[in-house]
Amino acid sequence: MQHAVGSPLPPPHQPGRGPATGWSPAAHHPGPHPPGAHQGPAPVPPPPPAPGFTGGPPAPVPPTPQHAPASPVPDTTGHLPLPPGGPVGMPSAPPAATPDAAATTLAVLLIGPAGAGKTSVAKYWADHRRVPTAHISLDDVREWVRSGFADPQSGWNDHSEAQYRLARRTCGFAARNFLANGISCILDDAVFPDRPVVGLGGWKRHVGPGLLPVVLLPGLEIVLERNAQRAGNRRLADEEVARIHGRMAGWYGSGLPIIDNSQLDVPRTAQLLDDVLARSIASPPQW
Repeated sequence: MQHAVGSPLPPPHQPGRGPATGWSPAAHHPGPHPPGAHQGPAPVPPPPPAPGFTGGPPAPVPPTPQHAPASPVPDTTGHLPLPPGGPVGMPSAPPAATPDAAATTLAVLLIGPAGAGKTSVAKYWADHRRVPTAHISLDDVREWVRSGFADPQSGWNDHSEAQYRLARRTCGFAARNFLANGISCILDDAVFPDRPVVGLGGWKRHVGPGLLPVVLLPGLEIVLERNAQRAGNRRLADEEVARIHGRMAGWYGSGLPIIDNSQLDVPRTAQLLDDVLARSIASPPQW
């Protein structure tokens, strides 16, 4: 096809289509338009029919239908309201019935020295319950601090105590929120009986009076053997383990339930924990 010199070239044809819509040769000739002149391309009459053709003018080609954009899929996540967590109250048992600790929403504090098996028992107990249950380990939360972690093995000071208190408050906040949303939780910590304000008193403030404490206290030789299998920050010197174990002996006579798991494996200890908790639900310990 030939075009007059200086005339703009039409845009190239796209496959299966005519010239691009909206292209106008007049748009490429700047300058004022004479008064009354029609702006934009002038209508082009249809070409005369070929000799011998008796039909009418060709029917206009209908425009290609444009599909309406699909309606966006509504976002179905992120809008579920969660009940706020408040202090955990005491669990109530049906009258004249033996409480089923395995099917009751509970907040449990598992106390014991390093090497008592708190973490192993807590994880197993949480894994095998008939209701949703979370395990919250104070040591794990403390180690969320990476740079600047105050390792108690380097000496107990203001920094290590501040991080301990912060971790315990974080655990308490998590426990209240889990319980408010129908999820039981078991926390583990080495709480000393000779520091009630920092120990049990702190947990009661952060979680609530419904927290059920249970002491896990095997013999010293068992604790030393289990501690020897640890590595990193979790392994303590034997002298430190013996000192902690001696302080934990103060729980005898405290009124809190105590489980001696010296000769028990983890599943049997978890089963015994359920029995102890059933009694605690029926008759909550005073602490």
